[in-house]
Amino acid sequence: MLRSYLRLTLFAFGLLLGVQVPGFIDDYAKRVEAHRLESQQSLKGFRETARNFFKGDMDALVAHYRVSDDPVMRSDANSVGHLVQRSALLEREWQAMQGPWYAQAWHLATGADHELFQETLQAYRYQVLFTPDAILWGVISALLLAWLVELLVLLFGWMFGAGQTRRAQQRHWR
Repeated sequence: MLRSYLRLTLFAFGLLLGVQVPGFIDDYAKRVEAHRLESQQSLKGFRETARNFFKGDMDALVAHYRVSDDPVMRSDANSVGHLVQRSALLEREWQAMQGPWYAQAWHLATGADHELFQETLQAYRYQVLFTPDAILWGVISALLLAWLVELLVLLFGWMFGAGQTRRAQQRHWR
């Protein structure tokens, strides 16, 4: 009876853990989009300058700033270069979060920007979503967690001879 309750508890824990995944993915995608829009806004004037003088090439604008005789322009080249790099990173992250749910989950697990991931994790508030995606994630996570723990318990039991009688052990050693 206790084993049944432990299994149910483990299943419930897996279910609650699994329903967090779609909410976290959504929060990360929203955070990336907000940073991306802010980045685009901060580069708006520089993009206009690049469009007027360098056929829209932001790298050419930064290179021009770097070789300028004006020390202020050279100093600003690093700042503008950083803004351009950050904008490109946010655009790549945003593109990655536009795919299907499994591609988004894979990206978060393997290739998400560490800084944005940590920022999202720190601001994340646990939530129970009742969307088809959240329910699916929850059930799959619960089943996998319950299956893995059951498998580990059985494996340890088998390794240490739990459930075997002395007579069965003797029969196998003859």
